[in-house]
Amino acid sequence: MTVSSDQAPDRPVKMRSRRIRPYALTGGRTKSSHLLLVETLISVPRYDPALAEALMPESRSLYERARERSSIAELSVGLDLPLGVVRVLIGDLATQGAVFVHPTAHAYNHDTNVLERILDGLKRLPV
Repeated sequence: MTVSSDQAPDRPVKMRSRRIRPYALTGGRTKSSHLLLVETLISVPRYDPALAEALMPESRSLYERARERSSIAELSVGLDLPLGVVRVLIGDLATQGAVFVHPTAHAYNHDTNVLERILDGLKRLPV
């Protein structure tokens, strides 16, 4: 998304040309510093308009979309950005504290208490 200096801030912002290569958006990085699975949910705990204005267009779009809890896959599809790019940019936003990365089942993989609680809950479901 690019904004010209004479464009009103309440108007929709245009996306960059599709000719920009993914490695240019991520600075050549292919991995995030966070474990971000396609089902990982992302949200914005406290929206900061000043931060949004300071972000590069693609990061700003992700930040704006994540105001409503969304998965990595939903963000990728909704903004028509490659999944790897979304992971890297969301990882950057998470490192800055701009977005919250919700834990997935993978985070509880070795926590037997959580697994036992899930199993107990499943056993209590009506048949």
